[in-house]
Amino acid sequence: MDRPDLSKLDPQIRAYIEMLESELEQLKRTGIVKKPSKSPEIQIETQGEIFELTEPNEPPTTINIITATASGVIKRTPRHFYTRQKRGGMGIFDLETPEEDPPILLAEADERQSILFLTDQGRAFQLPLLGIPESPVRSKGLSILSKLNLANDEQLAVVTPIQAHGYLAVVSQRGFVRLLRHHIFGEYMKPGTQILDPRTNGMLSAVCWTGGEGDLFIATRSGKAIRFAEKLVAPGGTQGIRLDGADQCIAIAAVDDDSLVFLLGADGKGTVRFMENFNANKSPNAGGKVAMNTDQLIAARTIQEKDDIFIISQLSKIIRFRAEEVPPKDGVVQGVVCMSLRADNPAAVISSTIK
Repeated sequence: MDRPDLSKLDPQIRAYIEMLESELEQLKRTGIVKKPSKSPEIQIETQGEIFELTEPNEPPTTINIITATASGVIKRTPRHFYTRQKRGGMGIFDLETPEEDPPILLAEADERQSILFLTDQGRAFQLPLLGIPESPVRSKGLSILSKLNLANDEQLAVVTPIQAHGYLAVVSQRGFVRLLRHHIFGEYMKPGTQILDPRTNGMLSAVCWTGGEGDLFIATRSGKAIRFAEKLVAPGGTQGIRLDGADQCIAIAAVDDDSLVFLLGADGKGTVRFMENFNANKSPNAGGKVAMNTDQLIAARTIQEKDDIFIISQLSKIIRFRAEEVPPKDGVVQGVVCMSLRADNPAAVISSTIK
């Protein structure tokens, strides 16, 4: 059947039809439709593995998912090309990279935004999102090293969209915290601006955007965490958490009593914690308490109940599922399987608000 003229249809109906067409093209590229009939689930087969997808998907959007490696290989893909799966699926292949340079960074941004690149040495760079060519879900990225001018021993640690308000909270591997006003990262920011001294404070580990009036939640590799008021952070920075042995900080999130925080372990299991049951400390620089029972915590993100969660693994498989599929808990648990792994480990997590 020939494609009819859609120009006279209602714009929303036309957008929905075009979205369905793009999904069909994606399925043709990634595998074979195995069960497209009465079930709300679809299975596709790619490289001998079966993946379960769920429907419906969102209509076309200007929101992009950004995946990157520590060496600066990066790509962006519109979010609507990532089909939802059921929690516990294996995901689909995303950024094609050599085995020695796996994806470790995941971010979300609108086409109108600029992207902030932060290195492990605490230096900041920025580029407009549209300066990164759009790519399909499974494709090779583009090296941006020539645009960032990194040192030989310097690697990317964080990729995040620049916001026009609030503060950027940064934490080092040693648990040192700083709050930086948004205007520092404006269009006139000098490339390579130093925001954290790695010799004094440790290498930069994670960041989050915050309004400046709430609390900060800092999590460590061992699954411990601390919560305290942002106003307790000194202008030049503060030691946020006291670490034991070789433990390191791996995440920072802006929270309040109504917040939900998604925690993910290296085994692919995750949980959602109510912050109203995770009491705030009266001061920073205290020992953390267990937030999740895990041998190795990978990520901690503030989420909303209706968000979608994206997880990318070191073998570059990416999964998208609804946050509501992970039951919130009041106390410490091991979590439920969020991503099935085969000789693989999760690398990064983001949450995405679907409007």
